[in-house]
Amino acid sequence: VQLQACGGGLVQTGGSLTLSCAASGRTFSSYIMGWFRQAPGKEREFVAVISSYGGSTYYADSVKGRFTITRDNAKNTVSLQMNSLKPEDTAVYYCAAGYTRRLILTTSEYDYWGQGTKVTVSR
Repeated sequence: VQLQACGGGLVQTGGSLTLSCAASGRTFSSYIMGWFRQAPGKEREFVAVISSYGGSTYYADSVKGRFTITRDNAKNTVSLQMNSLKPEDTAVYYCAAGYTRRLILTTSEYDYWGQGTKVTVSR
């Protein structure tokens, strides 16, 4: 599985962005999909995850109620709608695919990673 993330950019505090991640391969629906982010000088952290058919989601407390993860298995895409953005959301965002049924939150358990897309939220 190859993943290509896009949609990052510069946005003001309170603004919105939608990140997208396109996956190659025919088995996209076999993977859970997650979004992670890494701010400068910090470790990569979990943001959101969605089950293989989209029936279950889970969010980090820091983004709950502001971010929404969705997927379209027909198009092999996963998206992250980000609203009410804050400066602390500034980071490089990565999508990841995990060949499992569990909603995993740790980076080490994901099998494939996209290249990252940068999100900057100005004050």
